[in-house]
Amino acid sequence: MKNGKRPTRKEKIVMNKYHLNPNNWLISKRHNGMLILVHRYTNSVRQIPKD
Repeated sequence: MKNGKRPTRKEKIVMNKYHLNPNNWLISKRHNGMLILVHRYTNSVRQIPKD
């Protein structure tokens, strides 16, 4: 898996809307209006819509 990138300010706002702590999540992919997130410590993956 690719290394995750730090979220931008707008992406952090979207993460907060979905009750996710932006400090614990990295952005793996951005495509088709979706954000693929990877947890920093547990490597679990989530997919949320990019609003």
